[in-house]
Amino acid sequence: AQSENVLGYFVNVERIPNSCSHPPNHISLKDRKILLNLSMAEYRVNISAYNEAGESPQAIYIVPEFSVTDLPGQLHIKSQGANAVVTWTPEYNPKCFVVDWGTGKENMHMKIITTATGNFTLENFQPYKLYKILVHASDVCQCESFIRHEKTFGVTHFYSVEGVPRTGPPNVTVLNITKHSAHVKWTEIAAEDCLGFLRGYRISYTDSSRRK
Repeated sequence: AQSENVLGYFVNVERIPNSCSHPPNHISLKDRKILLNLSMAEYRVNISAYNEAGESPQAIYIVPEFSVTDLPGQLHIKSQGANAVVTWTPEYNPKCFVVDWGTGKENMHMKIITTATGNFTLENFQPYKLYKILVHASDVCQCESFIRHEKTFGVTHFYSVEGVPRTGPPNVTVLNITKHSAHVKWTEIAAEDCLGFLRGYRISYTDSSRRK
Protein backbone atom coordinates (compact mmCIF):
# COMPACT_ATOMS: atom_id res chain seq x y z
CA ALA A 1 0.00 0.00 0.00
CA GLN A 2 2.93 2.32 0.68
CA SER A 3 4.05 2.26 -2.94
CA GLU A 4 0.71 3.39 -4.30
CA ASN A 5 0.25 7.05 -5.14
CA VAL A 6 -1.35 9.35 -2.61
CA LEU A 7 -4.79 10.41 -3.81
CA GLY A 8 -5.35 13.21 -1.31
CA TYR A 9 -5.28 14.38 2.28
CA PHE A 10 -7.69 14.66 5.19
CA VAL A 11 -7.28 17.68 7.49
CA ASN A 12 -9.11 17.94 10.80
CA VAL A 13 -9.05 21.35 12.50
CA GLU A 14 -10.02 21.22 16.18
CA ARG A 15 -10.40 24.24 18.42
CA ILE A 16 -8.96 23.99 21.94
CA PRO A 17 -10.80 24.38 24.21
CA ASN A 18 -14.09 23.46 22.61
CA SER A 19 -17.27 23.24 24.67
CA CYS A 20 -19.25 22.30 21.57
CA SER A 21 -20.00 18.62 21.09
CA HIS A 22 -19.65 18.59 17.31
CA PRO A 23 -16.63 16.83 15.71
CA PRO A 24 -13.62 18.76 14.39
CA ASN A 25 -13.87 20.63 11.11
CA HIS A 26 -13.08 17.95 8.46
CA ILE A 27 -11.47 19.00 5.18
CA SER A 28 -10.53 16.82 2.19
CA LEU A 29 -8.10 18.18 -0.39
CA LYS A 30 -5.67 17.17 -3.13
CA ASP A 31 -3.00 19.84 -2.56
CA ARG A 32 -0.25 19.61 0.04
CA LYS A 33 -1.08 23.01 1.51
CA ILE A 34 -4.10 24.76 2.97
CA LEU A 35 -4.80 28.32 4.13
CA LEU A 36 -6.69 28.46 7.44
CA ASN A 37 -8.25 31.69 8.69
CA LEU A 38 -8.00 31.19 12.46
CA SER A 39 -8.51 33.29 15.56
CA MET A 40 -5.93 33.43 18.36
CA ALA A 41 -7.55 30.47 20.12
CA GLU A 42 -5.42 27.34 20.15
CA TYR A 43 -5.97 24.83 17.37
CA ARG A 44 -4.94 21.22 16.84
CA VAL A 45 -4.51 20.23 13.18
CA ASN A 46 -4.51 16.52 12.28
CA ILE A 47 -3.32 15.61 8.77
CA SER A 48 -3.46 12.18 7.11
CA ALA A 49 -2.90 10.94 3.57
CA TYR A 50 -5.07 8.42 1.75
CA ASN A 51 -4.87 6.24 -1.33
CA GLU A 52 -6.88 3.35 -2.73
CA ALA A 53 -5.59 1.06 0.01
CA GLY A 54 -6.66 3.25 2.92
CA GLU A 55 -5.67 6.11 5.20
CA SER A 56 -2.33 6.81 6.87
CA PRO A 57 -1.82 7.56 10.58
CA GLN A 58 -2.40 11.20 11.46
CA ALA A 59 0.33 13.79 11.88
CA ILE A 60 -0.65 16.13 14.73
CA TYR A 61 0.33 19.79 14.74
CA ILE A 62 -0.49 22.41 17.37
CA VAL A 63 -0.75 25.91 15.90
CA PRO A 64 1.78 27.93 17.95
CA GLU A 65 0.90 31.08 19.85
CA PHE A 66 1.68 34.33 18.13
CA SER A 67 2.24 37.76 19.59
CA VAL A 68 -0.65 40.10 20.27
CA THR A 69 -0.54 42.95 17.77
CA ASP A 70 -3.13 45.34 16.43
CA LEU A 71 -6.17 43.75 18.04
CA PRO A 72 -9.27 45.95 17.78
CA GLY A 73 -10.28 45.80 21.44
CA GLN A 74 -8.85 46.53 24.88
CA LEU A 75 -10.04 44.29 27.74
CA HIS A 76 -10.50 45.58 31.31
CA ILE A 77 -10.78 43.07 34.15
CA LYS A 78 -12.10 43.78 37.65
CA SER A 79 -11.81 41.18 40.39
CA GLN A 80 -14.87 40.36 42.50
CA GLY A 81 -13.75 37.61 44.84
CA ALA A 82 -13.41 34.42 42.81
CA ASN A 83 -15.11 36.09 39.84
CA ALA A 84 -13.88 38.52 37.21
CA VAL A 85 -16.01 41.15 35.47
CA VAL A 86 -14.86 41.80 31.91
CA THR A 87 -15.52 45.10 30.13
CA TRP A 88 -13.98 46.39 26.94
CA THR A 89 -13.28 49.40 24.78
CA PRO A 90 -14.25 50.51 22.23
CA GLU A 91 -17.96 49.77 22.55
CA TYR A 92 -18.75 46.67 20.55
CA ASN A 93 -21.62 44.16 20.67
CA PRO A 94 -21.42 41.35 18.12
CA LYS A 95 -24.03 38.60 18.09
CA CYS A 96 -21.86 36.65 20.48
CA PHE A 97 -18.52 36.60 22.22
CA VAL A 98 -16.53 33.39 22.49
CA VAL A 99 -14.30 33.55 25.57
CA ASP A 100 -11.31 31.36 26.44
CA TRP A 101 -9.68 31.63 29.85
CA GLY A 102 -7.38 29.56 31.99
CA THR A 103 -3.89 29.13 33.38
CA GLY A 104 -2.36 27.25 30.47
CA LYS A 105 -2.87 25.09 27.42
CA GLU A 106 -3.99 22.09 29.49
CA ASN A 107 -6.36 24.14 31.64
CA MET A 108 -8.42 26.39 29.39
CA HIS A 109 -12.19 26.91 29.48
CA MET A 110 -14.54 28.15 26.78
CA LYS A 111 -17.77 30.10 27.20
CA ILE A 112 -20.22 31.41 24.60
CA ILE A 113 -21.83 34.71 25.60
CA THR A 114 -24.82 35.93 23.61
CA THR A 115 -26.31 38.47 26.03
CA ALA A 116 -23.35 40.74 26.82
CA THR A 117 -24.48 44.34 27.35
CA GLY A 118 -21.18 46.04 28.02
CA ASN A 119 -19.81 43.40 30.41
CA PHE A 120 -19.86 39.75 31.36
CA THR A 121 -18.63 37.71 34.33
CA LEU A 122 -16.23 34.76 34.44
CA GLU A 123 -16.16 32.52 37.50
CA ASN A 124 -13.95 30.29 39.65
CA PHE A 125 -10.64 32.14 39.59
CA GLN A 126 -7.99 31.00 42.06
CA PRO A 127 -5.68 33.47 43.83
CA TYR A 128 -2.01 33.89 42.91
CA LYS A 129 -2.41 32.22 39.51
CA LEU A 130 -1.85 33.97 36.19
CA TYR A 131 -4.83 33.65 33.84
CA LYS A 132 -4.92 34.34 30.14
CA ILE A 133 -8.24 35.69 28.85
CA LEU A 134 -9.04 35.77 25.13
CA VAL A 135 -12.24 37.32 23.80
CA HIS A 136 -13.28 36.50 20.25
CA ALA A 137 -16.22 38.01 18.39
CA SER A 138 -18.52 36.20 15.99
CA ASP A 139 -21.63 37.22 14.09
CA VAL A 140 -22.55 33.54 13.66
CA CYS A 141 -23.22 31.79 16.95
CA GLN A 142 -23.65 28.14 15.97
CA CYS A 143 -20.91 25.93 17.39
CA GLU A 144 -19.79 24.53 14.07
CA SER A 145 -19.27 28.03 12.66
CA PHE A 146 -16.78 29.47 15.15
CA ILE A 147 -13.66 28.27 13.35
CA ARG A 148 -14.71 30.06 10.18
CA HIS A 149 -16.24 33.20 11.70
CA GLU A 150 -14.64 34.11 15.04
CA LYS A 151 -12.08 36.90 15.16
CA THR A 152 -10.03 37.73 18.22
CA PHE A 153 -11.17 41.03 19.75
CA GLY A 154 -8.82 41.32 22.72
CA VAL A 155 -6.36 39.43 24.92
CA THR A 156 -5.18 40.13 28.46
CA HIS A 157 -3.59 38.49 31.51
CA PHE A 158 -5.06 38.66 35.00
CA TYR A 159 -4.50 37.72 38.65
CA SER A 160 -7.62 37.68 40.83
CA VAL A 161 -5.37 38.13 43.89
CA GLU A 162 -1.68 39.02 43.77
CA GLY A 163 0.92 37.91 46.29
CA VAL A 164 4.61 38.35 47.00
CA PRO A 165 6.92 36.34 44.72
CA ARG A 166 7.62 32.92 46.22
CA THR A 167 11.35 33.10 45.45
CA GLY A 168 13.96 35.67 44.60
CA PRO A 169 15.62 35.86 41.19
CA PRO A 170 17.78 32.74 40.61
CA ASN A 171 21.25 32.38 39.13
CA VAL A 172 22.60 35.75 40.23
CA THR A 173 26.06 36.33 38.76
CA VAL A 174 28.48 39.23 39.07
CA LEU A 175 30.73 39.87 36.07
CA ASN A 176 33.26 42.41 34.83
CA ILE A 177 34.21 43.60 38.29
CA THR A 178 36.30 46.77 38.33
CA LYS A 179 37.28 49.26 41.00
CA HIS A 180 34.11 51.26 40.43
CA SER A 181 31.59 48.93 38.76
CA ALA A 182 30.27 45.42 38.30
CA HIS A 183 27.83 43.81 35.90
CA VAL A 184 25.08 41.95 37.80
CA LYS A 185 22.59 39.71 36.03
CA TRP A 186 20.03 37.06 36.98
CA THR A 187 17.45 34.70 35.55
CA GLU A 188 13.75 35.49 35.44
CA ILE A 189 11.61 34.12 38.25
CA ALA A 190 9.57 31.16 37.02
CA ALA A 191 5.98 32.09 36.16
CA GLU A 192 4.51 29.75 38.79
CA ASP A 193 6.62 31.44 41.48
CA CYS A 194 5.72 35.06 40.65
CA LEU A 195 2.24 34.96 42.29
CA GLY A 196 1.57 38.40 40.79
CA PHE A 197 2.80 40.86 38.17
CA LEU A 198 6.43 41.82 38.79
CA ARG A 199 6.90 45.59 39.01
CA GLY A 200 10.69 45.55 39.06
CA TYR A 201 13.72 44.58 41.12
CA ARG A 202 15.37 46.12 44.17
CA ILE A 203 19.16 45.77 44.38
CA SER A 204 20.91 46.34 47.70
CA TYR A 205 24.66 46.36 48.12
CA THR A 206 27.23 47.44 50.68
CA ASP A 207 30.85 48.52 50.43
CA SER A 208 32.62 45.83 52.44
CA SER A 209 35.90 47.78 52.42
CA ARG A 210 34.47 50.50 54.62
CA ARG A 211 34.86 50.26 58.35
CA LYS A 212 31.68 50.08 60.37
